[in-house]
Amino acid sequence: MDAKQVTLRRTLTLFPLLLFGLAYMAPMIVFGTFGVEDQTTHGLATDAYILALIAMLFTAYSYGRMAKAYPVSGSAYTYVRKSMSSHLGFLIGWVTLLDYFFLPMVIWLIGGVYLSAEIPSVPAWVWIVLFILVTTVLNIIGIRISTNVNVTMMAFQFLVIAIFLVLSVQDVLRGMGSGTLVSSRPFVSNQFQFPLILAGAAIAGYSFLGFDAVTTMTEETIEPEKTVPRAIFLITLVGGIIFIIATYVTQLVYPDYTKFVNADSGASEIAMQIGGHLFTAIFTAGLILAQFSSGISAQSSAARLLYAMGRDSVLPKKFFGRLNERFQTPHLNILLVGVVGLLALFLTVETSTSFINFGAFSAFAFVNISVIAHYFFRAGRRKTLLHVLLYFAMPAVGFLFDGWLWLNLDKNALILGAIWFACGVVYLAFLTGGFRRVPPELNFHSTDETLGG
Repeated sequence: MDAKQVTLRRTLTLFPLLLFGLAYMAPMIVFGTFGVEDQTTHGLATDAYILALIAMLFTAYSYGRMAKAYPVSGSAYTYVRKSMSSHLGFLIGWVTLLDYFFLPMVIWLIGGVYLSAEIPSVPAWVWIVLFILVTTVLNIIGIRISTNVNVTMMAFQFLVIAIFLVLSVQDVLRGMGSGTLVSSRPFVSNQFQFPLILAGAAIAGYSFLGFDAVTTMTEETIEPEKTVPRAIFLITLVGGIIFIIATYVTQLVYPDYTKFVNADSGASEIAMQIGGHLFTAIFTAGLILAQFSSGISAQSSAARLLYAMGRDSVLPKKFFGRLNERFQTPHLNILLVGVVGLLALFLTVETSTSFINFGAFSAFAFVNISVIAHYFFRAGRRKTLLHVLLYFAMPAVGFLFDGWLWLNLDKNALILGAIWFACGVVYLAFLTGGFRRVPPELNFHSTDETLGG
């Protein structure tokens, strides 16, 4: 055989990237967290999503700029490492690992809560354990979700969302809920408190997770300098519009947030009101299907990142850098993510989503700073007012938004996140001999080759 270097094939265009990002985002997740969101904001979940969308659009802009500057895999870790500091890049990678590592847990928790609400005789923990077992087995043996299946799954999600909205509109027109389709109630009420909107936006940020995932596909994208930034912005915008419309209509048909029997599965109660048992079953099936496919991707991605860190000796290689000889998958990492997922048995949806957002908002904030460091200072793009606007003002606003949302996360999540970050600092000091050496660099490109792309 020719010893020619193996590289990833550039085959992806804008639409497949948009599909990948939306599939990772799982648009039906807006219903999965609606009850908690509505209670947190005292009935103003739509405001929380508007604020979260604004923050995410500024951050999406920064991701697009950095993807153009560094068209390689690695996302926030790579951007901060290349533009600022290898040590800081490692720490951002560490907190991003928090996002990847615990995201499957949240997905399984939400799925378990909704199945338990639909079938009360089976407790949520049974469904959570079943999710973990099935997903773990599928990921170990290497079953992959094809593009055609993703298209089908996305189509089904959009169909269920559309039916939910149509049934809600019909109920409103019949005099249910607010009784009108045009109302300021989802935006303004006598219970409006901006700190509550901020707390809700911090939770809403979870729904947007996935817009940045396309940056990991950079080396497989045609003209990534143009295509990836467009995909990032469109995924954020389309997802945000879906979330805002969904929460607006849902609040019209169910305006009293105090009436939820169980806020964690609040949307299921609304589905029962607007469509009865049949639609509730369809709605739950759509949500669970979305959660299941998203869980497979999330667990696989987390195991992939852990494998990259193990192979490059960032984490102990004997455990994290091993592949199963038969299936060529990082089976120990997959099992580890599954075991961590059992924490879902002891957490609420609110705390777990905030915990995930600790890592996400940290990464988002430093990607904004990376734009300033790379373009404004290193590349010297500060000679005109337009340069100041594009390479300083916009990413600075994005940083402030993300920092603001970060500070409004659940207190328990902030404590757990701070402990995780402190562990990262200690481990980095160990790896680098007291910060005297450059930390090992992750090679995501080699991971793609080893695991078959």
